[in-house]
Amino acid sequence: MKIFQVDAFTDRRFAGNPAAVCLLDRPADETWMRQVAREMNLSETAFLWRDGETFRLRWFTPTVEVDLCGHATLASAHILWETGTLSPEETARFATRGGALAARRNGNWIELDFPSEAATAASPPAGLTAALGVQPLWIGRNRLDWLVEIESEDDLRRLDPDFRALKAVPLGGPVERGAIVTARATSPGFDFVSRYFAPAAGIDEDPVTGSTHCCLGPFWGARLAKAELVAYQASARGGTLRVRLGGDRVFLSGQAVTVLRGEILE
Repeated sequence: MKIFQVDAFTDRRFAGNPAAVCLLDRPADETWMRQVAREMNLSETAFLWRDGETFRLRWFTPTVEVDLCGHATLASAHILWETGTLSPEETARFATRGGALAARRNGNWIELDFPSEAATAASPPAGLTAALGVQPLWIGRNRLDWLVEIESEDDLRRLDPDFRALKAVPLGGPVERGAIVTARATSPGFDFVSRYFAPAAGIDEDPVTGSTHCCLGPFWGARLAKAELVAYQASARGGTLRVRLGGDRVFLSGQAVTVLRGEILE
C-alpha cells in the first residue's frame, strides 16, 4: 500500500503541517489504520479509497480518529492529482465522518469546500485560560473546539501553554479536541493569526490547522466585515491560508508539497 508524506499549507518542504496519506484500493481494518497512524506519529494520517465517484476519507491522530481535518484533506487531494488518480481539472470529492467535502485546483493553490463551524460565546471550563497562559478578550466554542481571542499578535507568538494542565481540562461538548487562540494580525499581508493546542487529541500544538479556520473565518469575517481573509498560523513551522466565506460553507485555500513516497509492507 502506497503512503506519502505531504507538507500542507506551504509552498516549500519542511514548513506547514506534515500529513501522511495512505492511498488504498479497498477499505482497511480500523485497528490497522490506528497502528499506522501511531507509527507515522504525525498530527494526522489520512486513509482514502475510491467509492464510486467519491473517495472515502478517514483521519487519525496518533491516538484518536477525528471528525474534520483540513491539512490532511488538502494533502489527500494533492496526492490524488499528483499520482494521476484524478486529472487536474477534476474535483476531488470526499465522504467523511464530518460530511461531504470537496477540493478543487486553482493554479498552484488547492481550495477546500468545508462546513462553517461558527463559535458562540461561552464560559470557559475551569483551568482553561490558566493552562493557556492568556488574558482573554473573548471566549466561545463550537462543537469541536474552544476559541480564545487575545490582545495582540505579539502575545500570541509568545504563548507557552502548560500542556499537562491543558490536557487535564475537561473541554466538554460532543467532541473534545482543543483550544484555538487568535488575535488580529499586525504582520503585513494578513488579517488574523492563530495557534492551536490539542494535547487531549495527542497533539500539543498543531503546526497548521485547516479545520480551525472553519471557526476562525466566520469569527474574523464578522469582526473585520470581510468575506475574504488571509490567515497565518504562527507555529514554529508556520503556514498561510486564504479563507473565503460562503454562507454555511468556508472555502480554505492552501498549497502542498510532497516530501516522502513509500510503501507499507505487509
